Amino acid sequence: MSHTTAPSPETRKWSVVGPGLVAAATGVGSGDLVATLIAGQRYGYALLWACIAGTVMKIILVEGVGRYTLATGNTIFHGWTSLGRWTTWYFAPYIVIWGFVYGAAAMSASGMALAALFPGTPLLLWAVLSGLIGFGLTWLGQYKFFEKVIAVLVALMFLTVVGIATLSLRNLPEILTGLIPTLPEGSFVYVLSLAGGVGGTITLAAYGYWLNEKGWASPPWMKVMRLDNAVAYVVTGIFVVAMLIVGGDLLYSANIAVSSGDRGLVDLADVLNDRYGQGMASVFLVGFWAAAISSVLGVWNGVSMMFADFVGHLRKLPKDHPDTRAGGKYYRWYVLWLTFPPMLLLFLGRPTALVIAYGVLGAFFMPFLGLTLLLLLNTSRTPREWRNGWLVNTLMAIISAAFVFICVSELVKLFS
Repeated sequence: MSHTTAPSPETRKWSVVGPGLVAAATGVGSGDLVATLIAGQRYGYALLWACIAGTVMKIILVEGVGRYTLATGNTIFHGWTSLGRWTTWYFAPYIVIWGFVYGAAAMSASGMALAALFPGTPLLLWAVLSGLIGFGLTWLGQYKFFEKVIAVLVALMFLTVVGIATLSLRNLPEILTGLIPTLPEGSFVYVLSLAGGVGGTITLAAYGYWLNEKGWASPPWMKVMRLDNAVAYVVTGIFVVAMLIVGGDLLYSANIAVSSGDRGLVDLADVLNDRYGQGMASVFLVGFWAAAISSVLGVWNGVSMMFADFVGHLRKLPKDHPDTRAGGKYYRWYVLWLTFPPMLLLFLGRPTALVIAYGVLGAFFMPFLGLTLLLLLNTSRTPREWRNGWLVNTLMAIISAAFVFICVSELVKLFS
């Protein structure tokens, strides 16, 4: 399908497996699962509403990225550069340092699930193998195949974790009380972090690149894009809610604590093993692995396209230059950067200075995205028809303010 072809009536009605599912699945990684699990452990079902709020926040932000892309025909990085050189000064160190540290973290999370599934096998082996899988499946940049793989992984995530959560439905009346917004003592910053963690950081901005790869690259695709985005984030929102329910049922009620970091998910597998038997623990670990490896694949593909576009802008290459597209030279540079240098961190541990730099730059990304979208979608950079209305502006401003608060809190935590 050409980039200018309007969607057929059938496509307008229904489009589930698309760029939105890729973006949402990529964003919900092991870190989000642990944060949600620990929210359930500490506060039971009380923060269920925060998970739903986070889903709505991501739908609004990603719709903004998609709307800018379809309305203008430009990538989000093109939009950022139109705001001034300061965006490049932030983005250049961010994408380099983030990729280095994230590559190691993502490989480690995937490896941890497999090491727990096959006791006695070395974590390092599985982590390196996970990186090589990500490298192999994304090196050529073939979107159609990549999208199908992500769809299978999402099905695994959904069926395993949501299936386990259904075992807690006997507590449905208590679960439903979590829909009423409350702030348990000491939970305010945690609520904001939880809402901010339902699906992504830089991967939200990659959505526009996946739209282009799909062939959705003009305003006639706007309705399809909005449906695709909403359905995808509702699906992953249900997945995150299921994790909270599992944490509330298995951990809060039994007063069991799990570790922070990816180890917490392995701890949960042990709790499931005690409650339901070894088979259920294995089912959960398969879902955990699917969530972790989908993040590996999504980042290896989507953020590599962002990097290629970034280098293309620095070198002032034409918009459709082959070196700036998926599978091109600069795309492959970043796939290599995500895969092999981070393997050194798996062997050496994570240098403190690098982790702090990663945390600082990462804390700024969501405020950066929210505030730059407000600028792009309210000025002549976007055709008048597709600019923000007052309701979206209000919601984006609230979301951006929430992320600024999270950013400050993360920086205080990093340096305290």
